[in-house]
Amino acid sequence: MRDVNLGWLLRILHANGARIFFICIYLHIGRGIYYGAFINSHVWATGVSILFLLIATAFLGYVLPWGQISFWGATVITNLFSAIPYLGDDIVFWLWGGFAVSQPTLNRFFALHFFLPFRIAALTAVHLLFLHQNGSSNPLGVRRNFDKLLFHPYFSWKDLIGFAIFFRIFLYICLIKPWDLGDPENFIPANPLVTPLHIQPEWYFLFAYAILRAIPNKLGGVLALAASVAVLYTLPVINLRRFKSSGFNFWGKKFLWILLSVIFLLTWAGARPVEAPYVIISQILTTLYFSLFIFWPFTIIKYPISYLLISICGIGEA
Repeated sequence: MRDVNLGWLLRILHANGARIFFICIYLHIGRGIYYGAFINSHVWATGVSILFLLIATAFLGYVLPWGQISFWGATVITNLFSAIPYLGDDIVFWLWGGFAVSQPTLNRFFALHFFLPFRIAALTAVHLLFLHQNGSSNPLGVRRNFDKLLFHPYFSWKDLIGFAIFFRIFLYICLIKPWDLGDPENFIPANPLVTPLHIQPEWYFLFAYAILRAIPNKLGGVLALAASVAVLYTLPVINLRRFKSSGFNFWGKKFLWILLSVIFLLTWAGARPVEAPYVIISQILTTLYFSLFIFWPFTIIKYPISYLLISICGIGEA
């Protein structure tokens, strides 16, 4: 910030770039779910693996400013490994490089934060390799080339407009409101003797943090935290839809809007204190979140009995 020319700008671009990047990632995942991109299981599996690496990289980077939220966030998250039976305490000790989060922890987190993006780049290459084996998806789900539109000029101009709008918003945030997306308490230097009233991760992880806090058992909370992202791996397996796009499925669209609403509410609940009524709200939303994936196959009208039920009840469209 002080010793490098334009260091303040580099840090602001880096921090807000990561936040905007996660918005793009979530939009990409949501679009993939809506248009049935998970049918190509290899592409989807590598994409979810990239998301796990991105989450790890973002967490490691959030620790590096060494503010109050960074320090205590690292303490809380690394302590979760102690829930692993038999090996948990040894793993935490190894992660810390001592008996608490300290300078050795910061050094290795910095090294990993630099190292993991290269692994992400390699996995992204594999992701694209699988994608080009079968070709990209499309909103209508058509497979024949003569039913498709040319990329240029239709989509190339559309993408250029999207990039222009994106960078306009990005530069506005970085140059006008650079700190609005962060936690102001992180400007306080790390102090192991003073615990912040409310420890929370960056806003794009709040939905998973709410799921973690909703489970009273420590090991159960850790498993639920991991499952909140890993559940995306199951979509190619539980898919029963006849059409790729949810645009042709009444219940599929309802599922996606409910899922989106639950994620937004979990994000809100994750930013609230650990007290009533937010705890019970988080538990209800967590149950609903995983239930949506359990009942996902039943939202796809495929079998004759489903048509019979719809005819009897007079609900929706197939």
